[in-house]
Amino acid sequence: MNARPPSPPARRLRALLARAAAGVALGALALTAAVPAQARIYDPETFTLSNGMQVVVVNNPRAPVVSHMVWYKVGSADEQPGKSGIAHYLEHLMFKGTSKLKPAEFSRTIASNGGQDNAFTSYDYTAYFENIARDRLELVMGMEADRMTGLKLTDEITLPERAVIQEERRQRTENDPGSRLYEQLNSLLFVHHPYGTPIIGWMHEVEKLTTQDALDFYKHHYAPNNAILVVAGDITAKDLKPLAEKTYGKLKPVKDIPARVRVTEPPTEGARRISLTDAQVSQPSWMRIWKAPSYNAGAKEHAYALEVLQSIMSGGATARLYKSLVVDQRVAAGVSLWYQPTALDLGTLGLSATPVPGGDVAVVEKAMEAEITKLLRDGVTADEVERAKTRLKREAIFARDSLQGPAYAFGLALTTGQTVEDVEAWPERIGAVTVEQVNAAARAVLAADNHATGILLPDPNAPPMPGGRAAPPGPPSTTAGHAPEAGDVQ
Repeated sequence: MNARPPSPPARRLRALLARAAAGVALGALALTAAVPAQARIYDPETFTLSNGMQVVVVNNPRAPVVSHMVWYKVGSADEQPGKSGIAHYLEHLMFKGTSKLKPAEFSRTIASNGGQDNAFTSYDYTAYFENIARDRLELVMGMEADRMTGLKLTDEITLPERAVIQEERRQRTENDPGSRLYEQLNSLLFVHHPYGTPIIGWMHEVEKLTTQDALDFYKHHYAPNNAILVVAGDITAKDLKPLAEKTYGKLKPVKDIPARVRVTEPPTEGARRISLTDAQVSQPSWMRIWKAPSYNAGAKEHAYALEVLQSIMSGGATARLYKSLVVDQRVAAGVSLWYQPTALDLGTLGLSATPVPGGDVAVVEKAMEAEITKLLRDGVTADEVERAKTRLKREAIFARDSLQGPAYAFGLALTTGQTVEDVEAWPERIGAVTVEQVNAAARAVLAADNHATGILLPDPNAPPMPGGRAAPPGPPSTTAGHAPEAGDVQ
């Protein structure tokens, strides 16, 4: 079972999400500012069905294909205490059939029509997608609407799939020291909020999930008035609306959908630290993470500036961290600063690095801390800010040419409290970021000592393991996905 979005591959999808997220914005900078037509990234069309389902259409007629995505405004952070993993479990079960479709028939039908399909769960949303020829769109919409409310589950279907998820957890987390380290590190960072619970769930809770648990979660959260349809590609709203009304429009809304109320993360003091030694590790690695403002929570006025900071520090081979630690000092083989602002609640900002072969992780940590001290003392320059803003806006423009990029951008935004205009306003808002704002944002987050640090080390008593594992520098996956059935397309 793949614990990351399985199609496209994890690293490509992470890059796609990063580009898509470049179009996602809320924050406190010019929230109500009008967006000039020439500044619009995707220029979408929108409408809402009578049952409350919101629809976004992004026309891209370069090829007769579409990316069809249904996003539900529910994720693992919306689970009841003691039921961790139920959102991801239900995502798997959505492929197990309805009164119209046999188990696995959904994906086999998509594949037989030349398409690709899959799904993924995150803290704040669950999404299902199909990439398919334009003339097969009505088929896809009919099947997706059918399983939105018509899922059929029995113990004979659910319990074997629960075992699949348990095996997925063993393979992707328990047998991967980097994943185990991050899971523990994240639980140290978020001590009370559900973001500290793994999306796939804790094993001792997953093994107790029942058919009724899945049905209850499905009944409460899967409904047209809790879902967003995003279609990008060779389609216009004029052509899509009759299809949407014919399929999704027939579904009844669900009353009393649970409010998305999460516990508030308490203030934390002091640095926390964890070290993991494992025989599978051949190369040590280092990671440090902070809670940070998102577009929706915390000191939101820093969100855009933190995006610019991320690009300055880790936006390629000429970025500060790579140039200093990899090129000049030659103490690191890889280094990264990432920022994840697309959350309904607080986001995260993190640093990670891998020492050069034979290098000392303590040396890398000291070099990283020196760079952060320099940043907080001297700040960034006007030239760095301007180059970073140009780079970010260019990436957003490139995302427009992607089939799935726009669909991800709007899905991420609209499931986490943002609006279509917030996505479209991103270039204007990122362009307004100043040197002073970047420096203030860096000090607001990186000067705090309430971070969590994780170190992954080889077992000195274990025999050498060529190709052993180390956690790669960069943001960990924040999704869990559906493993394709036989006949599925990755």
